[in-house]
Amino acid sequence: MLQRTAEEKEKIKEILKLTEQNNIQIIKLWFVDILGKLKSISVSYREFEYAMTEGMGLDGSSVEGFARIYESDLVALPDLDTFQMFPPEFTGAPIARFFCDIKTTDGKQFEGDPRYILKRNLAEMKKAGFDQFMVGPELEYFYFKDNKTPQTLDHAGYFDTIPLDTSYAIRRQTMQMLEKLGIRVEYSHHEVAPSQHEIDLRYDEAMKMADQVITYRTVVKQVAAANGVYATFMPKPIAKINGSGMHVHQSLFKNGSNAFFDEKDPLYLSETARQYIAGILAHVKEICSVTNQWVNSYKRLVPGYEAPAYIAWGRKNRSTLVRIPQVKIGKPNATRIECRFPDPACNPYLTFAVMLGAGLDGIKHKMQVPPITEENIFRMSKEQRAQHQIDTLPAYLYEAVNYTRSSELVKKILGEHTFEKFIANKDIEWDSYRTHVSSYELERYLSTL
Repeated sequence: MLQRTAEEKEKIKEILKLTEQNNIQIIKLWFVDILGKLKSISVSYREFEYAMTEGMGLDGSSVEGFARIYESDLVALPDLDTFQMFPPEFTGAPIARFFCDIKTTDGKQFEGDPRYILKRNLAEMKKAGFDQFMVGPELEYFYFKDNKTPQTLDHAGYFDTIPLDTSYAIRRQTMQMLEKLGIRVEYSHHEVAPSQHEIDLRYDEAMKMADQVITYRTVVKQVAAANGVYATFMPKPIAKINGSGMHVHQSLFKNGSNAFFDEKDPLYLSETARQYIAGILAHVKEICSVTNQWVNSYKRLVPGYEAPAYIAWGRKNRSTLVRIPQVKIGKPNATRIECRFPDPACNPYLTFAVMLGAGLDGIKHKMQVPPITEENIFRMSKEQRAQHQIDTLPAYLYEAVNYTRSSELVKKILGEHTFEKFIANKDIEWDSYRTHVSSYELERYLSTL
């Protein structure tokens, strides 16, 4: 049986007042499936109080990675702290939304809920002595003329502006809408590839940021559609140009201080930070199928297009998997690491969870980082990389899934239910891909074999 506390009941009363004052007619209950795809239930104003108090039932067997058909009844219970009214120009009507926690009908937490998986790993972080996991993602994406073919809208490049950056106004509208939704934007710019863009979010606590990533992707797509174009977070939509990444800046805080900062260290990195990096590098092959979960993800992770394919770390080195951004003197809270391998089509709850879990394992076992790499790895020969003991990421999805399949750490991070469902989903995707005959094969072989 679901029970709300006295404090939650008071908060429900406050939210009901706001919905009445603002003539809110519909509240959307948001949650994501195992792959990070947004799902929604629309609730009529007559049912607002019931939805906030009791939650709304859903068929879990119809949601990817949730429940089997004979145990499919689940409940979407609004997280009251995520109440947000949408600007009318965004939705065309007075609408609000909640992110939801997924519960079983007897009020227990559903173990396959991605938000719960991140919450559970944040609880493990607190047991390890830390208070906050702070993250700041940089999500890249493309604007195309439609969703049928990747026709670019411009021929601009890195930091180009008008007139080359023809989508500047769309990006500005997106930034303005994100700010109206309470999401702090740091800056935006045109990216390296034609029609590729980036809007960076101000760092925040991991759970809030995962919710913001879902909202960000939705806003980017809807503002694009309102302007007659299509936005995609597909990692590599066009061959031979840069793909889209989601570089994730991250740090751990303890008692209000950045646990990654050490003023006596040449790089201002604490031993904790170095152990965290060591954990990421040691486990990256195991977590890669989560942070880069699509067949297409591995067409981005190739040398030569600014995507990290090599397992190494460096300070200013953008050819490494983990980079240490340079921060201004006197800004200890800005000390952080940047994981450059995830892409923006991931499930942010699971992605933040596996990076945190890998880093914490490095701290727990006091792992030592390998020597720092400041050379451009893309220019190294195979022999030079071997000399520096620099390994590579999995080359394709099935290889990555097999590393995950044998990982006790990932099973612990995701929980057995989601671990098994995720592996099964990726096996199906790989089978579909490997049995597909592509245009490349027809063009190359049909007339000659």
